[in-house]
Amino acid sequence: MVEAPQVFAPAESPLEKLPVEVLDEIIGQLALDSPPSGYTPRNVDLVNCLLTSRTMHVATINTLYSNITIPHSSIFSKFLTHVSEHPGLGTIVKRLDLSHFTSIGLGRSRQVNSEVQNMTSRTLLKCLELTPAIQEVLLQENLDDDIDENVLCKLFFGLPKLKAVDFCASSSKPFAESFTSAVTTLIDSQMNLGLRRLSLHECFTLPSSVFEILLPRLPQLTHLDVSHTRITDNALASIPESSSLSHLNLGRCTQISGRGVVDFLTSHPAATNLVFLNLACDIARYRLLWEVDVERLLPALPSTLRSLNLNGAKIRRWHVPLVRPLTKHLEELSLAYADLTVHDINSLFRPGPLSSSPSSSPSSSPPSSPISSPTRDYSVTEESPAPWIEPSLHYLDLSSIPAITQSSLFSASCILLSPTSMPLEVIELGDKAISSLRECRNTNKRLGWVVKELGRRGWYVRDANAAGGNQSGRRSWKMGAMWWGMRKCPVAWGEVGGLYGHYMFKK
Repeated sequence: MVEAPQVFAPAESPLEKLPVEVLDEIIGQLALDSPPSGYTPRNVDLVNCLLTSRTMHVATINTLYSNITIPHSSIFSKFLTHVSEHPGLGTIVKRLDLSHFTSIGLGRSRQVNSEVQNMTSRTLLKCLELTPAIQEVLLQENLDDDIDENVLCKLFFGLPKLKAVDFCASSSKPFAESFTSAVTTLIDSQMNLGLRRLSLHECFTLPSSVFEILLPRLPQLTHLDVSHTRITDNALASIPESSSLSHLNLGRCTQISGRGVVDFLTSHPAATNLVFLNLACDIARYRLLWEVDVERLLPALPSTLRSLNLNGAKIRRWHVPLVRPLTKHLEELSLAYADLTVHDINSLFRPGPLSSSPSSSPSSSPPSSPISSPTRDYSVTEESPAPWIEPSLHYLDLSSIPAITQSSLFSASCILLSPTSMPLEVIELGDKAISSLRECRNTNKRLGWVVKELGRRGWYVRDANAAGGNQSGRRSWKMGAMWWGMRKCPVAWGEVGGLYGHYMFKK
């Protein structure tokens, strides 16, 4: 005999009688953290909960309006209209995510969208005024013409609870002029800003003076992404000592020097607890770290570090004894363009003696650098061997290293593809090596590795179905990103997509 379902009076069901904190947590599980896709409705389950009862409506509305993701101008217009009619909803908003916003949709051009006037500097400013408790604002290059001086002043000075802001790839001339004008107002002021996480990733049109004015006003800074900007040594050194940086991205910054960066990383109090550090450079244009810089930097890096990008640094085989201790706590290590052999890289994954002197390599010339001292001793000596600790590397970037080819990876002398290298699961390689590996389908299958490509990048990945396959890439320091090898600092927790995904993993 089937029992009839029990019927409860309004607000009397067991679910509705749960403590508010517990009910919020349950409903929060229904919120989709995945990036929007086209015009498909999102969070349908949450919308259905709104219609269940008064109790469920109140609990659901907090979750639904806490994190607002805007992929299109029409959705932005609907949101702005609704919040204008119900101002109380605006006080619930904690995050405004425009990282997926595109001006192209429904067959419209960017010019036509601008004429529609759904997303403009005026409507964006109004949106910020209606969300006074907002804590995170995620912007990007598709909006840079709409981020005027009034919007910037509101972000910097008019939102006291704002903790994170991202201007990813905003580089238009109007944006640079507005940003400069807004920041210049701080010159004669003693005001400090409450921002903790700031991304100016690829904002390469901002003048150096902006960083020298802005950074000293950020005493609580924890995340700073200034990749491919005009930040200078002076601006970097001006970061307040009260800051505690966990994420720092200085990749492709041509206005800083190796000496200035190393001085900051080895002596500044804000750099003692780093978790993510990107010092990559484009060697076709310049080299940030020379041999002397590498020797100074590596021994001083903190044990808290989990991701280190040294792409383009002048790393020679006698630096390997300085690199190997880092592999015991690093999970990501990028060594593109390093002057290393297969034997040198093998030594990161197995115990044994290391060649640590420049003279041990007959083909290597003595270290040289624009700032090196001719009397400095570059040899590295090891004390009595310590007990072997297995490396913690999951990702290794070996792009553009001449010794790393399809044939060298498959050779018996290379242990990178063997179980010995575990937990290594991702090896990033250059175009030539990836193209060769792509043709070796049978060998890849036998070894338990597969080729994966996205945008301009290619990886050789340990097959998850093979014995000892890869594990989840989720880590707290990635703030929601699942893949290995990210090149853009996240400033807010969440799944990565849209333009942020492009700059983080495709470029």
